[in-house]
Amino acid sequence: MRVRQYFNGTRKILVDIHTHVYLPRYVALLRTRSSVPFIRSTPAQDGRIDERLLILNHEPSGGRPVGPQYWDREEKLKFMDRHGIDVSVVSTANPWLDFLTASQASVLAQELNHDLEEYCSTSPDVPNQQIKRLYGFGLLPLVPEISTATLLETVHQISKLPHLRGLIMGTRGVGNGLDDKALDPVWAAIEKAGLVVFLHPHYGVDPKAWGDLDNGHVLPLALGFPFETTIATTRLILSGVLDRFPELRLLLAHSGGALPQLSSRLASCIDHDPVVASRLQHDARYYLGKLYLDAVAYGAEELGFVSDVLARSERYKKGSISTEITNRRAGSQRMLFGTDHPFFPPLTSTEKWKSVVENLEAINGVQGWNQGDKDGVLGGNALSLFNLRE
Repeated sequence: MRVRQYFNGTRKILVDIHTHVYLPRYVALLRTRSSVPFIRSTPAQDGRIDERLLILNHEPSGGRPVGPQYWDREEKLKFMDRHGIDVSVVSTANPWLDFLTASQASVLAQELNHDLEEYCSTSPDVPNQQIKRLYGFGLLPLVPEISTATLLETVHQISKLPHLRGLIMGTRGVGNGLDDKALDPVWAAIEKAGLVVFLHPHYGVDPKAWGDLDNGHVLPLALGFPFETTIATTRLILSGVLDRFPELRLLLAHSGGALPQLSSRLASCIDHDPVVASRLQHDARYYLGKLYLDAVAYGAEELGFVSDVLARSERYKKGSISTEITNRRAGSQRMLFGTDHPFFPPLTSTEKWKSVVENLEAINGVQGWNQGDKDGVLGGNALSLFNLRE
């Protein structure tokens, strides 16, 4: 394994909290399907089988080339070694179980959670550390017509699997979004169990907004996914979920989408709308400081701005009289390194993936963060958030 060294020569842990897998059981299901999501298999001219993953309607180029890097644990570990990543907190990639019936989703969630526990628990240890190289986010069967009892049973299952430290969740809930009051018992159970919720997009926005020019995956991934996260999180804030469950630990993909940039506009709109002006306990900007964000933004300036927004949150707590200029270092404590593997592979053969290198360079390039802050984003914050000690 390649050992990563910080600039001061002290050995530190690098933790990737945004990294995906399609476990073999899930891949087998996708291969049996003929509508999205599915894996299309066709014979190639050299006699091999060409497999393409289609998880979105109207996939450009007939889908993404898919191979062992999506499901083989050894490929995950090789990727980690290549980039000096010590620990990965792995999650099933979208669209999770959204396309299944309630009964199918319930059974498969239980099975995949056990599969992921085995995937992680039998992984090697980090050398000279009492810590595994792989941990995971479990799955809930969040589909229409699922019973609350089944969801609570699955939360309990995840909480008892020692190498699952949270769960990944899309934005649709059981069909009415994450602000659906029917989810309150689920939020309560997650909060009580101390599980981290990794909020991740899949559906984006209306594809008609992208026009007719073929731009590949660029618009849905660069804009659609972050906008979906922005809307879902804003709905959570507006519905009072973060007031009712103040210890809920939410981790947002893609550095929170556009929410940091729009948070003051959101607060102003709330203040001027009689429907919601008195609904929340705090100014909307306060709640951003209660979230965790991955650092998958690819630019130092963007990460610095996000940390500024997170750092100022206490100024917007009800009753606060603070006018102190906040230090962006405080915001870094809620930001965590991620790669989005196995997505965003380089278009040409290279030893290291450009997407990973750019994220590492961005973290190390943020003005106003000292080396301790950067160490936290690169791994220390994850060790704390996920209690990564055996």
